[in-house]
Amino acid sequence: MTSTRSLRLGSFMLVAALACTAALSSSPASAQAVIVAPMAPPPPRVEVVPAPRAGYVWDQGRWRWHHGRYVWVPGHWQVVRPGYHWVPGHWVQRGPNWRWVEGHWA
Repeated sequence: MTSTRSLRLGSFMLVAALACTAALSSSPASAQAVIVAPMAPPPPRVEVVPAPRAGYVWDQGRWRWHHGRYVWVPGHWQVVRPGYHWVPGHWVQRGPNWRWVEGHWA
């Protein structure tokens, strides 16, 4: 009788773990951490934009707030989404702080 009870408990725990994993992994893709910096980013660096590539759009480089300072992240290619246009990420001032708005398709 005890082994049947242990088997049921084990099965219940497995089902509960799978349900929790499914719930956590089904969160919306647009949910991202809010990045806030206490000072304005430096001016953007001048990047040489590569020649156009069919099916891709260039996402310009940007300053990223990382461990209390700005770090440059170079530009990269984004795969085109038909019917949409790419809106590059940018910093927006909110009171004394700066908030990063992630690039997205609109």
